[in-house]
Amino acid sequence: MTDVLQKVKEASRIIATLKGEIKRKVLKEMADALQNSAEIIINENAKDLNYAKENNLSSALIDRLYLDEKRIASMADALRDIASLKDPVGRVIDGWVLDNGLRIEKVKIPIGVIGIIYESRPNVTSDAAGLCFMSGNACILKGGKEAMHSNTAIINILREVLEKNSLPKDAVSLLPDYSREGVYKLIQEDKYVDLIIPRGGEKLIKFVSENSKVPVVKHDKGLCHIYIHKDANIDEAVKISVNAKVQRPGVCNAVETLLVDESVKNEVLPKIKAEMEKEGVELRGCEKTLEVINVNKATEDDWNTEYLDKILSIKVVKDLNEAIEHIEKYGSGHSDSIITENYSASEEFLNRIDSACVYVNASTRFTDGGEFGFGAEVGISTNKLHARGPMGIDDLTTYKYKIYGNGQIRQ
Repeated sequence: MTDVLQKVKEASRIIATLKGEIKRKVLKEMADALQNSAEIIINENAKDLNYAKENNLSSALIDRLYLDEKRIASMADALRDIASLKDPVGRVIDGWVLDNGLRIEKVKIPIGVIGIIYESRPNVTSDAAGLCFMSGNACILKGGKEAMHSNTAIINILREVLEKNSLPKDAVSLLPDYSREGVYKLIQEDKYVDLIIPRGGEKLIKFVSENSKVPVVKHDKGLCHIYIHKDANIDEAVKISVNAKVQRPGVCNAVETLLVDESVKNEVLPKIKAEMEKEGVELRGCEKTLEVINVNKATEDDWNTEYLDKILSIKVVKDLNEAIEHIEKYGSGHSDSIITENYSASEEFLNRIDSACVYVNASTRFTDGGEFGFGAEVGISTNKLHARGPMGIDDLTTYKYKIYGNGQIRQ
């Protein structure tokens, strides 16, 4: 592994100096190569799907794993979108001149080598590689063993494009060891790796956070909430809640807990039940919910659970304050939404909820790099430093100070 990381580090020094037009050209060629190689990728993906089914992996995980021509086209489009973005490297953030004549510039630069640990979704492989490349970084990627064939095919295609452009293929690399020990070795290599971004379950995040010698930006669990306020448009609230739960239940920005204002529970809950059950969603409710609709009883564990499945917990709250208190207690700092026509209530919710993304009258499903206009995302950070929310190319840079003098010495 040390040999692999040394090569990635060496490659990062070359990638860091590339001009924006070269990076854009390469990314567009990568996009074309993915689409032109769709049949190869799909054949390799089929091996992973067979493994997933033989090992009884969840339907949500299999959905994240699955690739077809449409999804591969989306992966290619994400690379093209990244290529269209303004190159952050070399951008002057600030500048000033001191009394002694020193001219100081604060300039964006690449981070270096970024290690990304993730599970299931092979599209993350091309997204992460593209984002790191456009921001002038090299990457070492560790996908789950359930996606090993898909990830290897995708990486090989991207590396071929780098070689055709006389660039080091090691700028985009897969971790050679898929085991837990391999992850442990990676996160100890602070000599070669500058940042670790783990995307996955709670156990993975905890393991990486507790053991890494390399700085970590966490993509923590998505325990997302929607609060239906007493002044909500009820039909809109139901539509948004259904979308946030069922449009793609196995992803981190899907809603897991619905909070309903007590004053509208009799109107809201029967409509929620009817629409959610049409979509095959299992509902679990608090005592006050059970007074209105016949669903399974929620337990304390439900408020702490990221289901990633067609399960939704419901709690009736007396007012906005109780809704906020619930989110503060159980939320993961990912995405939370209020449905209301009351401006004051919406502003209070926006200001008091300390999550990466806070919405008014919209589905939590929009927390996504592509939806935010970043082309794609390398993760959704629930950290407060150095990045928060969907992480695009700007978040994969740091900065340094360039100081121009003409003979100044300190007295």
